[in-house]
Amino acid sequence: MFCRVRADIEKESLDKTGLRSDVVTLYQGGQYHLYRYKKYTDVRLVFAPEQQIAFYGGDPDNFEYPRFNLDMCFFRVYENDKPAKTEHYLRWSKAGSTNDELVFVSGHPGRTDRQNTVADLEFLRDGNYPYALRRLNRGEVMVLAYSGRSDENAREAKKLLFSVQNSRKARDAILAGLLDPALMNQKAAAERTFREAVNNDPKLKDAESAWDKISEALKTERENYRQYDVLEDAAGFTSRYFEIARMLVRGAVEYPKPNGDRLREYRDSNRESLELELFSDEPIYDNFERAKLGSSLTFLTQLLGYKDKLVRQIMDDKSPDERADELVRDTKLKDVAERKRLYEGGLKAIEESKDAMILLARLVDPEAREVRKAMEAKEEVKSQAYAQIARAKYALEGISTYPDASGTLRLSLGVVKGYEENGTQIPFETTFAGLYERSAEHHDRPPFDLPPRWVQAKDKLDLSTPLNFVCAADVWGGNSGSPVINKDAEVVGLLFDGNIQSLVFDFIYTEKQARTVAVHSRGIIEALRKVYRNDALADELTGKQ
Repeated sequence: MFCRVRADIEKESLDKTGLRSDVVTLYQGGQYHLYRYKKYTDVRLVFAPEQQIAFYGGDPDNFEYPRFNLDMCFFRVYENDKPAKTEHYLRWSKAGSTNDELVFVSGHPGRTDRQNTVADLEFLRDGNYPYALRRLNRGEVMVLAYSGRSDENAREAKKLLFSVQNSRKARDAILAGLLDPALMNQKAAAERTFREAVNNDPKLKDAESAWDKISEALKTERENYRQYDVLEDAAGFTSRYFEIARMLVRGAVEYPKPNGDRLREYRDSNRESLELELFSDEPIYDNFERAKLGSSLTFLTQLLGYKDKLVRQIMDDKSPDERADELVRDTKLKDVAERKRLYEGGLKAIEESKDAMILLARLVDPEAREVRKAMEAKEEVKSQAYAQIARAKYALEGISTYPDASGTLRLSLGVVKGYEENGTQIPFETTFAGLYERSAEHHDRPPFDLPPRWVQAKDKLDLSTPLNFVCAADVWGGNSGSPVINKDAEVVGLLFDGNIQSLVFDFIYTEKQARTVAVHSRGIIEALRKVYRNDALADELTGKQ
């Protein structure tokens, strides 16, 4: 089993990581278990490199290329406490990818929005994305300021800093695509042609109004998206304590309802994951909570206005920093036993609680639910309208088109090749030599410093060995960790990222510069043998007996 190394794996200390995804959870002792998996119930970590080499270059190199990352890890699937025997599997390519080679990527790419109407794209360009960047830039400044005060602060904030920087950089790149007149003109021309074809086909009459329905729904979105973000998405209450309080408050209201009438995150299918999150004993750092909450309360006040009735109730005649200090000081939700007591006590326990964060969550909940209801009604209208457009598109274009990604399994293809950027030809692959050159250019300073074992292993490595490569496969978020295979179904690499130009894939596919980035199969074996001295795993992967 292949998997991308996640940012919360630090070095080789994996026993308390708390790594979670849709399919696996890391428990103490480095043992992974699968949830809702058809056959296997036990997956164990075999190998993971240091985070510093998995995410080499940090934020400056994120979504960039050339890259020099060993961003992968390996698990072994067990059945009845023994390694599972599988009849079908992908063989390892010793040669790896080559220039101009056709490759395939299997995986579960997340949602894309290539059917978005021009009106929808214009709203994202002019409203949603600029607003999101405003909030993310503020959050990044706050986290960097907190991190800079001490090494301990930096450690506490590391995970959030990665998340904020990753989101900021991604949205910045996507906005750049939406600000490109060529892209928007292409989308507008395609929409005009498509609508004319729909209008001229009597069988597609029901789809003619879809664009107008979407434009009408966008009016509701423009009126509510900021309030939705700060109240329902809780961007105005950035604190782990508030997240816990909301789960408790809403759980007490939702769980007594019939399953189908609940908010979707409180339905039975999500209960196990919700309880795992709610009762996690992951440490919470009060000083960091104060900093996050104070900054987000300031943002909330600026956005809704100091005189807003709900804002005045939230602030309780205090400044944002004073209120944040009070809320963090007067909550007992750090205690998992207290969370369990409130959870098991249901609505009665919640209504009797005097906990500061519980009271805040209860105060915000009515208005948050109201704006959520308005936005979900809008989404339902848009969803139905886009379904009409999709059916019309298929009726006109048949199998020459394919639907937006939706997290379901698909096979993408593309050619391994470089590209031109600012008059410079970018090669299709990078090498170990390039990794050491990049480190030297930055005097081995973070985030371009090398783990000690990589420094020590330099003389043993064949520095001409490929480390990363790019291809023009049409993939999207959710493909990280996907195997890249050749025409003989051999693994030539493991996909882990895309370059900055590929982020426009959300709205349109182009192979002019957009590329996905993968770890080269030869680079993986070279690192296993000569850096980590793990010949056993290298032999197993390559089929050597």
